[in-house]
Amino acid sequence: MKQSQAEFVKWFSPLLDALRDLGYSGKPKEVSRKIAENLRLSDEIIDSNLKSGGNRFHNQVAWARQYLVWEGLLDSSKFGTWKLTEKGKETRLTDQQSSDIFKKWVEYHQNLRDGKNEDEIISKQEEIPPEEYEETTHPELLDVLMGLSPKGFEKVCKELLRESGFENVIVTGQSHDGGIDGFGILEINPFVSFKVLFQCKRYKGSVPRASVGDFRNAMIGRAEKGIIMTTGTFSNEAIKEASREGAPQIELVDGEKLVQMFERVELGVTPKTVYVVDLNYFEKYKE
Repeated sequence: MKQSQAEFVKWFSPLLDALRDLGYSGKPKEVSRKIAENLRLSDEIIDSNLKSGGNRFHNQVAWARQYLVWEGLLDSSKFGTWKLTEKGKETRLTDQQSSDIFKKWVEYHQNLRDGKNEDEIISKQEEIPPEEYEETTHPELLDVLMGLSPKGFEKVCKELLRESGFENVIVTGQSHDGGIDGFGILEINPFVSFKVLFQCKRYKGSVPRASVGDFRNAMIGRAEKGIIMTTGTFSNEAIKEASREGAPQIELVDGEKLVQMFERVELGVTPKTVYVVDLNYFEKYKE
């Protein structure tokens, strides 16, 4: 039987209310207790366990928090503390609005996972903590970038260039401009700066030589340097064309390098520490 929505959706609004009552932030267990207190929940609900043995109520509240983070109502950067964003402080959700948020993000994750069955996503989320779900099913950055619209990809590349030291970065949004998607100013030092044109290609395959040549022709006389960024790769001939002697040099940023650039400035990605058990250390305690 098809599920319309997960059980944890009912905690969306109470979670926002609880955080407001706590002064806009609180520890996870503290927030769960506040929800239980506000709603006068029964011990049966509070003490119910998952098949894995974890607490079902707190797991559902944690999932409510995760969806509200995705929606921008809670801050994702506070480890060990749940905190309302400015938007979250002013938001009061109706049942319909909570349902709409849930459906929006389930559909988003379905698309990221090649249309994975909605019931499978809901069932998995209801039985494991959000952090475990992220560990096993978190999408790769390139998959996320490929899921953006062409205009969205241009805009996020603009933000990447700005975070990487470019100034006055503009997305032109003009068609039939030789593939030029925007420009920016890169300052080398207080005395030297130059204009850079860029092109954004949301590709799965390999960018051909002709694309590099067309881009160079469009930039000649308009800028000192060009950059082509793609989620895909560049053909060998394209690489040769980009560095051809006697012609303006073009920087090529393929998918692998693009991911590294996002990670370097921590744009849209969050670093995570992973602890690996040192089995050799515990070996001496077996006897």
